[in-house]
Amino acid sequence: MASGYFDYLRDLLKERTGLVVTPDKMYLVETRLMPVARRVGYMSIEDMLIALQKRHDEKLIVEVTEAMNTHESLFFRDQDPFDLFEKVILPKLLESRASQKRFRIWCAACSSGQEPYSLSMLLDQHAAKLTGWRTEIIATDISHSVLDRAREGLYSQFEVQRGLPVQLMIKYFSQEGEYWRLKPDIRKKVTFRHFNLLDDPKGLGKFDLIFCRNVLIYFDVDTKKKVLRSVRDVLRDDGVLFLGSAESTMGLSEDLWPVEAGRGVYKHTKSPTSIADQ
Repeated sequence: MASGYFDYLRDLLKERTGLVVTPDKMYLVETRLMPVARRVGYMSIEDMLIALQKRHDEKLIVEVTEAMNTHESLFFRDQDPFDLFEKVILPKLLESRASQKRFRIWCAACSSGQEPYSLSMLLDQHAAKLTGWRTEIIATDISHSVLDRAREGLYSQFEVQRGLPVQLMIKYFSQEGEYWRLKPDIRKKVTFRHFNLLDDPKGLGKFDLIFCRNVLIYFDVDTKKKVLRSVRDVLRDDGVLFLGSAESTMGLSEDLWPVEAGRGVYKHTKSPTSIADQ
């Protein structure tokens, strides 16, 4: 691909999604965008980009940006955050939010839904303790297509085998041919919404717990700082932020501080304690 077309694509992705694509990722461009180009009638990716430069086609731009985003997910990914939620955070929420009987969780960049559905299954296992409580799981992603798929709650055999204990698969899924569908009671606990992390999340409300894992790795430093500021603004004072195990706020935010409870767990620096403190 000629450098001019690559520069156009790089700038488009950075502006729309914050995604940083470098020349060494050309193989990803070819793999992910060639099917899009062919589907809309172009012989090559360059031809498609030339057309976009000449004529603004918002629908195609959305297709291109969605195709270039990574949508890797699995149930109970990196088990530790879910163990911490179940054994430490949930009991603390039941104590600290007893007067309101309400707490809210945001799963940012939720992809095809495995993360929020994992949390939904955990809440269901503690349903007796949560009688009379209002719990919300808001799951967002930039991709309309993966959100549609997440709402369906339909997964392949390979997907349900990745991280999902057999007993939970049997309890919460029903088989449909070669696929497995999550039962309605678990799906209805999650609200899926389209949201771009480059936008202001204040309209989503405040959250007690935010999962924003394995997202920052795709952004440059300035975008990481912007996203962390936005996340901080909607995190309750004693709330907890989960990042990926390889991600950190070091050098990016002075307002979010590691919690000793686990790797990739952060709280407001202004708060002496958090719901993750053991």
